Amino acid sequence: MFSSKGGVDVPQALASGPSAFIPAKEIQIEGPHRDILIESFLSLGRVDHLTMVMALHPAYLSCFLRTQHALLELDGPLPRHWRHYISIMAAARHHCSYLVQQHSAGFLEAGGEESWLRNLKHTPEKLHSLQTLNKLLAHRPWLITQQHIEELVCPGAEPRWSLAELIHAVILMAHTHSLCSFVWGCGLNAEPDHVGGYTFQPPSPTHLPRSPHSPAPEDGRQELVDGAVEVEVLMKRMVELQQQQEEECTQEEMVSRFERERSESIPTAVVRGAPPDRMLCLVEEPEFRYEDFSPRGEQSPPTMRAQDYSWEDHGFSLVNRLLPDMGQLLDEKFQVVSNLTYHRMATHEGVDTCTLRKALWNYIHCLYGIRYDDYDYGSVNVLLQRSLKLFVKTMACHPEQTTAQIYHTFWRHFKHSEKVHANLIVMEARLQAALLYTLRAITHYMR
Repeated sequence: MFSSKGGVDVPQALASGPSAFIPAKEIQIEGPHRDILIESFLSLGRVDHLTMVMALHPAYLSCFLRTQHALLELDGPLPRHWRHYISIMAAARHHCSYLVQQHSAGFLEAGGEESWLRNLKHTPEKLHSLQTLNKLLAHRPWLITQQHIEELVCPGAEPRWSLAELIHAVILMAHTHSLCSFVWGCGLNAEPDHVGGYTFQPPSPTHLPRSPHSPAPEDGRQELVDGAVEVEVLMKRMVELQQQQEEECTQEEMVSRFERERSESIPTAVVRGAPPDRMLCLVEEPEFRYEDFSPRGEQSPPTMRAQDYSWEDHGFSLVNRLLPDMGQLLDEKFQVVSNLTYHRMATHEGVDTCTLRKALWNYIHCLYGIRYDDYDYGSVNVLLQRSLKLFVKTMACHPEQTTAQIYHTFWRHFKHSEKVHANLIVMEARLQAALLYTLRAITHYMR
């Protein structure tokens, strides 16, 4: 065992660096970007792995931290320990031990009862009544209806949620679900003080801890050649698409391309083993998982047309009305990630990446059954390789299945910071899609 001179066992960190996917040297933030990390340290007392990886994009991290602080700490309808517990329930749906442990610490610091962390049965009935909404938000938000809202807020519901309390809880759950996508998609290592983040056993070359994220060995030289070609092809396609935007396409053809895209069969990773018992005790119906919005040969739910219910025209104002300032914070985050660009792609500078970023965002919404009438979904197939689609779909729909191999296979010649950028787009697009279905159900209830 590791021991100090006084004979006390000293824990040793199992991982070097914040991420199992990204080399630690790639995450050294220097210069003016350090300010955001100092600010985070002063407010949280630490700079955790999540913040360090997100700090590769400081403009985004800044508005993310403001939103998370408002959700968890500022005045609002829910008590602080409830906010952390709702986040725990949400993270457990995706077996995200990293976030469960983070929020468990916050829950206890806020005065929460330890028994709640051992089993859902120890929680108040009001919290327990969120379970159905939690599982639908996490896995199939298109099934959320006005009736689910009525059961929680209508007079006679016992115990009854106010609309302000419910919108706070919904945003906390959707925020945490999407953050699980980021944690798994970036291969975040456990913090040194988390279970699984340290050991008392001396390291042994033959018994090194094996991360679920461990990559398969690859032929480096061939990867380099293939990756360079991949970038050139993608850049050429982007230019061609921008030139073709003048061409008109019938509405029928646009709908047909959307349907082809959403019904495409993208097999996802091999299912991991069962989550640890400490996670299962926080989940009801663990077997309830994501299913394709439009399985082949089956009756699919009706598509949500963005023109009928959008964040800009409907969701934003409803959130701001029920939870003042939160709509503004979320909108800023959506805007920052949608417009975030450094005008480069791999080793190329001065690149307009707008069409690629839009294809990513709209593909994720397509997976969630949301269609934009004015978008040509043929662009998705042109710009997103199958390896990228596999990563995006896994991360957006069941992030607990993300592996290092899936991460390393797409965009092989791109910088890790660019892959983190893709993770941010997936996270925010997923968050907005889940919120839209729930906010639409709340709007129908309020009519």
